[in-house]
Amino acid sequence: MRDTKTSKTKKVLQHLQKHGSITSWEAINKYGATRLSAIIFNLRKKHRIESVSQIFTDRYKNQSTFAKYIYCGER
Repeated sequence: MRDTKTSKTKKVLQHLQKHGSITSWEAINKYGATRLSAIIFNLRKKHRIESVSQIFTDRYKNQSTFAKYIYCGER
């Protein structure tokens, strides 16, 4: 049996290292990772990752915020 949690964590880390940042929408679409904040929490033990709040306005002019996680290197 494959450990999908570790696999998703590894994929998110590789994405951060390659692209520099990730959002929850990217994590869901690319890796099926619906709990990105939990993955980031665990990755922060060994890596420096900053959170930046982003504001999104939908087609009905409703605003929401989401986090964009930015990779800053290893600790």
